[in-house]
Amino acid sequence: MFGIRKRQSKNHIELDKNNIPCHIAIIMDGNGRWAKKRGLPRTAGHGAGADTLVKIARHAYDLGVKCLTVYAFSTENWKRPEEEVNNLMNLCMKRLPQIVDLMEHRKVAVRFLGDRSRLPEPLVRMIEAEEARTEEFAKTGCFLNIALNYGGRDEIVSAVREIAVRVKENELSPEAITEEVISSHLYTAHCPDPDLVLRPSGEIRISNFLLWQSAYSEFYYDNILWPDFSEADLERAILTYQGRSRRFGGV
Repeated sequence: MFGIRKRQSKNHIELDKNNIPCHIAIIMDGNGRWAKKRGLPRTAGHGAGADTLVKIARHAYDLGVKCLTVYAFSTENWKRPEEEVNNLMNLCMKRLPQIVDLMEHRKVAVRFLGDRSRLPEPLVRMIEAEEARTEEFAKTGCFLNIALNYGGRDEIVSAVREIAVRVKENELSPEAITEEVISSHLYTAHCPDPDLVLRPSGEIRISNFLLWQSAYSEFYYDNILWPDFSEADLERAILTYQGRSRRFGGV
């Protein structure tokens, strides 16, 4: 079902323009290994990964994708060496304005998913400013979600706490708690659930990413390290998606 694909030649790919995934989520994996293969510091891999994000985001929206969610930094990534974490935070400060510039040009609203309480204060201020800069485009229904200090379990715990407060304050009865209520308390409440979850680098796991939202997503795994992931690779992932039958538990 999942299948890891070996890299193929970049032949022309014909996509069904009427069956483009509305929401694609990407685990941007393999930056460190990409750098190691080239004898470079891991920071070089993260920088190359940021370049790939710009390229893939541009192409995704040009193809007609409405919502793109990318996994930039997880709640577990704090376990990495302090120097690498600091470099990642600095990279965010440096590259986020460029990414938001691209989204502003395409009238795409940028949202940041995750717990901001542990992020450096200057980065939090930048996040708030960049979200405000593109908020007017939310009405278009086009979003780039950047998951930063994000964990799927942490997100669900936060949503449950918010719902518990509403119940405690008699705003909501326990019987009224539905899947829709839970979804409305998640970071992704402004987007539909992802149609396609994509992970390059050869790893076959979800890594605590969009656990609730991906219940009926299609999964696509690829051996290519994220910095090498191309527009043609994105199209091949979408082509695979278009060849699947989505029954959502039916027949």
